[in-house]
Amino acid sequence: MANLAFIGLGSNLQDPSSQLQRAITVINELPNTSILGRSSMYRSAPLDCVKQPGLVNPDFINAVIKIETTLSPQSLLQALLDIEYQHGRKRTFRNAPRTLDLDVLLYNDIKMHEHGLTIPHPQMHMRAFVLHPLLEISPETIIPGLGSARLALDNCRDQVLERIIDAF
Repeated sequence: MANLAFIGLGSNLQDPSSQLQRAITVINELPNTSILGRSSMYRSAPLDCVKQPGLVNPDFINAVIKIETTLSPQSLLQALLDIEYQHGRKRTFRNAPRTLDLDVLLYNDIKMHEHGLTIPHPQMHMRAFVLHPLLEISPETIIPGLGSARLALDNCRDQVLERIIDAF
């Protein structure tokens, strides 16, 4: 049975736009998975990142894709973690700069919480860099248990985004 899922993509290291494009190619090659839609890319300042003395955290590039897959939520998450690792993702500390970050945002209309996986993504409703690209490809999105993604975006007005590349 085919399932609909939305994946958030982000990067702020090692040519972030290329990181996202390569990740989308690999996601599209997952078993019984196909991309149904992809947002534009957006640049935003790091949110909730730990400031490291003497270092500047580069801006993030983010996008959202809509996929159809027969993978279970857990199998999809594991595949995404493997792709992150293949792209050089190192988890040195929480919210560290990263080559690639892939998050399961939504999966059908389910709500679930288990070790390592919460759907809907627990912070998506507070992040313009997730909500804006999500609404670009799915304008009527409802976040299970929270309501309209459009209303959630209204609460993120203070977060600045810059559209840098139209749907790629």
